Amino acid sequence: MNLEHVFVCGNPALDFAATLRARRTLGFEMFVSPERLDTWYVESGIVDAISPSQDGDVEQAVAVREALYRLITARRLGEPYDDEALATVNGAARRPAATPQLTATGRWTVATPEAALSSVARHAVELLSGPDAPLLKECGNPECTRIYIDRSRGMRRQWCGMESCGNRIKAAAYRARRKQAQSAAGGDAA
Repeated sequence: MNLEHVFVCGNPALDFAATLRARRTLGFEMFVSPERLDTWYVESGIVDAISPSQDGDVEQAVAVREALYRLITARRLGEPYDDEALATVNGAARRPAATPQLTATGRWTVATPEAALSSVARHAVELLSGPDAPLLKECGNPECTRIYIDRSRGMRRQWCGMESCGNRIKAAAYRARRKQAQSAAGGDAA
């Protein structure tokens, strides 16, 4: 599986929750090292620079990510929140968050791993208590477990992203239709 981070969900908290890919099958972990976690924080735009994470920071990030996923899924399905997941996310959100600074060249945010994780948790609090919460959908690709914000006209978006899932599903459907048509044509010739 591709180790590149993908940001297609519409909110950093959703993209963070999606760092365990293919939850129902392979369970492909993106945070395999402290460096991979740091890379996610920078690539997501949460921070511009981060002090190096340690193994304990990865463990904490994974715990918050799993709690986020449980809360996001509960909200999407209209189910009550899990108390333990709430405590985990709220605990992370209570810590000091990454603070942007204005520099001569623009905004610059340097943070510790704990502050970056707090920023992610705060994004989740805002998302799950805000106007975008009813727009949460899970990707239509059975192998994908990303949850995204569907802001499409008529809320008809089916995939987390066309590049990551949509094209793959459409191509597979096309091949299946073509194979079926060829089978039907072969049966008519007999």
